[in-house]
Amino acid sequence: MINKLKDVYRYSEIFYSIQGEGRYSGTGTLWCRFFLCNLQCDGFMQKDPTDPRTYDLPYLNIDPKEYASMEDLPVFDKGCDSSYSWSKKYKHLQRSGTADQIAERITHEAKTESNPTGLFKHPNGSWQHLCFTGGEPLMKHGQKAVPEILNEYNRLDNLPKSVTFETNGTQPLTDNFKTFFSVVANQSGPELFFSISPKLHTVSGEKKSKAIKLDTIAEYHKLSSNGQLKFVLGEDELQWEEMEDVLSDIRKVGVKYPVWIMPVGALAEQQQASAGKIAEKAFKRGYNVSARVHCYLWGNTIGV
Repeated sequence: MINKLKDVYRYSEIFYSIQGEGRYSGTGTLWCRFFLCNLQCDGFMQKDPTDPRTYDLPYLNIDPKEYASMEDLPVFDKGCDSSYSWSKKYKHLQRSGTADQIAERITHEAKTESNPTGLFKHPNGSWQHLCFTGGEPLMKHGQKAVPEILNEYNRLDNLPKSVTFETNGTQPLTDNFKTFFSVVANQSGPELFFSISPKLHTVSGEKKSKAIKLDTIAEYHKLSSNGQLKFVLGEDELQWEEMEDVLSDIRKVGVKYPVWIMPVGALAEQQQASAGKIAEKAFKRGYNVSARVHCYLWGNTIGV
């Protein structure tokens, strides 16, 4: 009898913390950060996000071979703050495992003195979330891995109540992924929640033709009415004008997710420099405001 080899998936980190952004801010959350992304977002916190010639990119300027683990890396204060989760320079620091090994690692991270077996439904009665992030968690390997991970949790009778994907909204959904979550929804399984963060050219440096995929975002909304749109913005009025244009296009394809606005910045001090003004601009326009709570609590340290 031939045993089928299980697929192995590469991920950057698995950890237990809180959700720091948007609707579920403050909720205890188990995180799995998959490796690889189709975008780079090198423009974040640059003097001119639209001009790559002016970029200063810390993730390119350090030698990753000097670091023994992901957690030892410095915080990248410019460009994507999680460049280590997609740059091939950091491939040697990534972890890998089968779906059941990843589920086991997530459960291990969930274990505390008050929750010794690592349950998603905490012994005190509260529910903890499961969040897949990246990189880009909806690249094909992520879409293949997640149903396998949830099937393992179903076998262990430890399914989460909600599963969030923190996505840039550019990756079409595979038929297997859509079928799995359609069945899950019909069986009253975990809520599928899409946290979509469209990357704006004037903020991230990514061109609209590559970063904004309206049909794909509409596909997410069709599969699950539970979700949110998160926009990272600075004080520059051009950024707000671009956001309004992109949001208008998203509304035209029928996506009704609520909008959350966050101040740009990888570090707490970068966010604090403009957070009040960004918040005021947002709520006067009728949008929700989100801090990046984990940054205010612990900085942008890897693993929290």
